Amino acid sequence: MSEQPIIELKGITKTFGEGAAAFQALKGVDLSIKRGDFVAVMGPSGSGKSTTMNILGCLDVPTSGVFKFLGTEVQSLNKDQRSLLRRRYLGFVFQGFNLLARTTAVENVELPLLYRGEHKAERREAALRALDRVGLRPWADHTPAELSGGQQQRVAIARALVTDPEVLLADEPTGNLDSERSIEIMEFLSELNGQGITILMVTHEPEMAEFAKTIVHFKDGLVERIENGARNHAHAGSGVNG
Repeated sequence: MSEQPIIELKGITKTFGEGAAAFQALKGVDLSIKRGDFVAVMGPSGSGKSTTMNILGCLDVPTSGVFKFLGTEVQSLNKDQRSLLRRRYLGFVFQGFNLLARTTAVENVELPLLYRGEHKAERREAALRALDRVGLRPWADHTPAELSGGQQQRVAIARALVTDPEVLLADEPTGNLDSERSIEIMEFLSELNGQGITILMVTHEPEMAEFAKTIVHFKDGLVERIENGARNHAHAGSGVNG
């Protein structure tokens, strides 16, 4: 029984600039991701991985090709529709945490719901649940300066989870952490994946990529190869072509 992929890219190209200054960042990326997968995306600078993640996050649109999310052709949506898809189905975690410095943990986590226009009481309740989920409810009233790097990243993950996303997009989530905190965050992401959240993570660190079920290697604007993460040798792969 073949389940519909949650994400499907077919022949995705992306060109920046025009004429002699044009640069083709993506040259025909094919990628299929199953619901519940944990995918690490790797590759040298300029390989196309960040451009692909921006397209997957509905932050940019491809020059050509087909991008399907839950069967919907995203490249045919207008800007407002893509924004709605992003808010409803995607959560984002960044290397730099991107927390507001003078704002408490719970207020930081509430932000996506504020943008959605949800009422204050519902926002607070959902944010406290998300902090509870990452083990930080007792720190709800602390500002980022009062938290460790690992705790700040957990707050950032709670902020991504507060909207109950289908997919979590993580861009170098351990890049600003020491090795102990990095492993802590990766183990936590693995737990979330075990709860059914599909995760796509860009990383330069092979030891962090090994927490994923599937590792996708980019090179020169294409998917070069796919392999199973060391912690999930039995995983059947994600049908990636490149």
